[in-house]
Amino acid sequence: MTISETFLDQGDIHPIDVVETVATHYEWDFDRVAENQIAMNLEGQWRSYALTLAWSPSDQTLRLLATWETDPPADRLPALYELLNRMNDLCWAGSFTWWEEEKLMVFRYGLVLAGDQVASPEQIDTMIHAALLSAERFYPAVQLALWGGEEPRRAMDAAIAEAFGRA
Repeated sequence: MTISETFLDQGDIHPIDVVETVATHYEWDFDRVAENQIAMNLEGQWRSYALTLAWSPSDQTLRLLATWETDPPADRLPALYELLNRMNDLCWAGSFTWWEEEKLMVFRYGLVLAGDQVASPEQIDTMIHAALLSAERFYPAVQLALWGGEEPRRAMDAAIAEAFGRA
């Protein structure tokens, strides 16, 4: 049975219920923070990422935030901003930002479900995995630019290079 078949012939489906079903399917630990919000930590190759998905009934949008803590040196902030522009140029769905007060790198994405649309488990699965893949792809570039002293253009080489095979 596919994840979608769980929701066939059910009435009003809350998007966070669907997220919870996807998380249960993958055996991810999660916390249903509120009726309209769920949080989880997903392990990547480089680090753990905090994911939050929140449903906004007023604008019918399911928002995803994937974050990791970082506290860049003040003298590297111009490099960070240039790097964010370069990263976002390569993101077709979602975008990165840096929240200075919270000291968080953030990947965010919004799935608009206007007209009482229902998010499928496959859509949510794709959202979550795309966020994780994007964070993993650009994490080394952020590290190189902020702490390795690389210029953003050179730091992006780590994100752009595709590795093939196994070492």
